[in-house]
Amino acid sequence: MPLDLIPAPADLTAAHPVNPGVAGHRETVSDVLAGRDPRLLVVVGPCSVHDTDAALEYAALLAHEARRLSDDLVVVLRAYLEKPRTVAGWTGFLTDPTLDGKGDIATGVRRGREFLVEAAATGLPLAYEFVDPLLAHHVADTISWGAIGARTVAAQPHRHLASWLPMPIGLKNCVSGRLDTAIAGVQASRQPHAFPGIGPDGRLTTLRGTGNPDTHLVLRGGPTPNYAAPHVAAARTALTEAGLPPRVVVDASHGNSGKDHNRQPAVVEDLADQIAAGGSGIAGVMIESYLADGNQKTPDRHDLSLTDACLGWHRTAPLLETLARARSASSR
Repeated sequence: MPLDLIPAPADLTAAHPVNPGVAGHRETVSDVLAGRDPRLLVVVGPCSVHDTDAALEYAALLAHEARRLSDDLVVVLRAYLEKPRTVAGWTGFLTDPTLDGKGDIATGVRRGREFLVEAAATGLPLAYEFVDPLLAHHVADTISWGAIGARTVAAQPHRHLASWLPMPIGLKNCVSGRLDTAIAGVQASRQPHAFPGIGPDGRLTTLRGTGNPDTHLVLRGGPTPNYAAPHVAAARTALTEAGLPPRVVVDASHGNSGKDHNRQPAVVEDLADQIAAGGSGIAGVMIESYLADGNQKTPDRHDLSLTDACLGWHRTAPLLETLARARSASSR
């Protein structure tokens, strides 16, 4: 069988150079997570990008609000091109850009890289969940905040990858809702590691992670939610006992919304109340949002999520306002 060659990361970088603002965005996100910057991190956008033109349309709307609310919020666009699966399903634009199961990864990484560069040109920092470590080098230099998901947080390759990635990385609690696995992942990813990976020239090489000082815990719920004040307090205690900074990012979707996008506003309102009260240790909030409300099973509409149901833009913009007001109130 003929080889289906994937472009080397260096070739993609030459064709679609990284936005020079990425380094500054990473520093800003790091400062927010550490509390050096008093603003609130808000990671918002589609569950997974399936139509790059529509995602850029969404990015333009979000960029406008991000600039308007920049005194209180650091808004980061979810630019996820990979989709982890419990059993099976569409695995994301990077691995199946034609949405037909053909697995044209070579096209996926080219078009995916092009999208990331265009999205960054809006001025927004980009967020990304790293699912396949072998593809990380193709996209990592465009990303300002990364995630290791609930299904991979226990995996040694992903913890090693987080130690090497040059941006803040949030590790989500596992699907069961337990925090200890993710906290151990944060500890592990702050240590140096040597591991096999793809180098800039596309060859298998030794990558050396120096340890990532900006890894942190993301509360995403499980069979029951874990966003309420007692859950956040318990997570902060567990982090302190592990010798880690007691600051968390809270995901308003997934287990915290019971996988019902209509519940996300109530979760965000609760988090806003905690933030406004001050001292909550909530450094950031995540929201799944897209142009239209809900989702679809087949890619018939460009403006509707193909994976998890998302809040439509008309319901998202008021939540950004709510979070900005809460952050402002917390500093009074």
